[in-house]
Amino acid sequence: MQTEMKAGLQTVLDNMTPGSVLELSEGIYRIKCKISVPSVTIRGAGMDKTVIIWDDYAKKIASDGLEFNTFRTWTTAVVSDHVTMEDLTIINDAGHPETKGQEVALTVYGDDFTMRRCRLVSTQDTLFAGPLPDDLIERYDGFLTDDLRQKKLCRQVYEDCLIEGTVDFIFGCADALFEHCEIRSIYDVRDVGYAAAPAHALSQTEGFRFHECCFTCAEGVTPESIYLARPWRDYGLCVFDHCSYGPHISPLGFDKWNDTDRDRTARFYEEPPVEGRVPWTKKL
Repeated sequence: MQTEMKAGLQTVLDNMTPGSVLELSEGIYRIKCKISVPSVTIRGAGMDKTVIIWDDYAKKIASDGLEFNTFRTWTTAVVSDHVTMEDLTIINDAGHPETKGQEVALTVYGDDFTMRRCRLVSTQDTLFAGPLPDDLIERYDGFLTDDLRQKKLCRQVYEDCLIEGTVDFIFGCADALFEHCEIRSIYDVRDVGYAAAPAHALSQTEGFRFHECCFTCAEGVTPESIYLARPWRDYGLCVFDHCSYGPHISPLGFDKWNDTDRDRTARFYEEPPVEGRVPWTKKL
């Protein structure tokens, strides 16, 4: 597959009109791009044929002299509503998160977002399913652009996708359904990982729902070293509904997030119940 410097892709995205479809040809598009026009469809030639790739990371110094921070590292950002993406791959290939920090592949701040038959690849913090928690919206005023600080309802669906990472690689506050997806943990030198890191407000009743998803791992991942989820904020909400788990998943299932007391407030549900899970796992 030939690498293409697609600097013009951002111009094409900016000039789309609501209701239009952009067909991306086979190739590797090395570009950082943002989708700002609502009600559009971005369609690749296939998950393994159309690849958008970039390499920003949290500790990298940006043009403003500041570190990128997690929330500016995205390869692709969706900041508009009613966007559909199909049949492509988005990668952040910075690598070495243990020294470089977080490396987001896809950021979504959109309502009614749908992704089908796509692959998301990075290490720590692969998919940010926005919006931000309220405290970070306030903290990053003047640091993040307004479109990356939107306080809004973000309903998202991921169907038949492969999402790959190491630590907290599906995180955020969206009401998001993951339907028949493969959630794949890869090796990390820190030898521990977490698939999901929800930060939902108590008022949210949907959270992250993994329905009939398959949790797998790459070669080299230590058995029982990966947790299904840990709460990034107190009331993080995850539902694991008839999923299957590889031997890399810890029998405990969930972690309370370091030395916090979030085990008292986190809302983690699993159906059917699995013997040996932490006692604060809830039943549907």
